[in-house]
Amino acid sequence: MVERYDLPADDERTSLRNGVVRALRAVPMHFTSPINIEGLSATDLFSMNTLLGGAIEDQTVATLNATRAIWDPNGRWADYEFRRYSESFPDVRLENMRGAEPLIGIELKGWYLLAKEEMPSFRFRASADAMTVWDLLVVFPWSLSNVLSGTPVLEPPFIEQAKYAADLRTQYWENRNASAKPVTHPPTHPYPAPGTAYSDVVYDDRGGNFGRIARIQGLMDEWMAETMDTRLAGISAKWWVRFFKLFDERGDLEAITKKFDRLARETNQNPIWVEEVVDLVRQLMKL
Repeated sequence: MVERYDLPADDERTSLRNGVVRALRAVPMHFTSPINIEGLSATDLFSMNTLLGGAIEDQTVATLNATRAIWDPNGRWADYEFRRYSESFPDVRLENMRGAEPLIGIELKGWYLLAKEEMPSFRFRASADAMTVWDLLVVFPWSLSNVLSGTPVLEPPFIEQAKYAADLRTQYWENRNASAKPVTHPPTHPYPAPGTAYSDVVYDDRGGNFGRIARIQGLMDEWMAETMDTRLAGISAKWWVRFFKLFDERGDLEAITKKFDRLARETNQNPIWVEEVVDLVRQLMKL
């Protein structure tokens, strides 16, 4: 059975890590972005994470540094700051200019709430040996302030011990079916240098699914379900996704309208999607 690693109580990084977790939870309320989207076609929404994901992750790191009072209230780590390295693992590191080993690493991911799959699609393939017990895996859901337009808005993040998540992923892969093959771990260490091998290797992954930890039962399920209930303009994100999917599929207006009516009947059983909004969207479909 996979269990989380204990954090040494006598190590300064443990209290620092606890402060970083508090700061990460506070990031959504402090987050600001210069990005403003206008005139986007509804059918282009699904590509938003590809278009803006990196910029939003950069801005998330800037917000984390701006909340230093939360993770370093006594100024103990005044010469340290979080930096993002998109081509390294982990991609966010708390480090100083003297080149000392990072204190904490964060593998930071963004999840666009209106993505077609209704779950994070990133791959987390790093070996457990490539991280310390203090390192974190963090996923920030985001959307636009006006659903189809506006500025990025962050929702409460998923935060997990990265080393534990890597172990759980390996256990899942090696036991997913009777013919599953073992995962091979490369010789690596925490904070590997760029260009070195740090990802686990599998030999039975024709579909490229190794590392899709959002599919591992018991890791992110509850958080994803709660997050997909996030209201965007009064409607749960999951219903927005299903509505937009109607227009992403091939079919004439009559076929789309029939599918929408079925969706409307389904959501009428759910008070989150109020009937006035359904009627408004139906009118828009006639334009």
